[in-house]
Amino acid sequence: MVALTALWLPILLSAVAAFIASSILHMVLTYHRSDYSPLPGEANIQAAMRKEGVARGHYVLPHCTDMKEMTKPEVKEKYEKGPVALITVMPSGLPSMAKPLVSWFVYCVVISVFVAYLAGRTLAAGTDYLMVFRVAGTTAFLGYAAAQATNSIWGGLPWGITIKHMFDGLIYALLTAGFFGWLWPS
Repeated sequence: MVALTALWLPILLSAVAAFIASSILHMVLTYHRSDYSPLPGEANIQAAMRKEGVARGHYVLPHCTDMKEMTKPEVKEKYEKGPVALITVMPSGLPSMAKPLVSWFVYCVVISVFVAYLAGRTLAAGTDYLMVFRVAGTTAFLGYAAAQATNSIWGGLPWGITIKHMFDGLIYALLTAGFFGWLWPS
């Protein structure tokens, strides 16, 4: 067993590596540019939402308070006519990247702490690189990539976008695994 405090360097460096990799994947490479599509009639929809005073939040359209309402003919008709949507409304104003970037880095650190915890409890000091790589990589993959599937399963996100995010997560997991394997205590 390896103490969590003995793994502070791979925790920090793997979080930094995942953070830098995500910056490259999202800012330099272009495969995420197609993740968002323009909404037809955007100006009219924005004006209608402003008029109705739609505040920050997560909305479903059409809305039902419980599953029993889904049996009502008028609710069924709303679903049939469509559109059916999950809508996230963010605060008005130009988006700031500062808070999401700080939050993302903290998330990277948290993933690395969980990787360190699991690897530290299951592997001894001196474990060979490949074994550490496997345990750390699998744990990191679960945190960065596998959890993305719920966005398509429950949130209706197109699977193509989820698969791209899972691919990103695989890269972050491989980087995390590499740092833990390299810096594992002997």
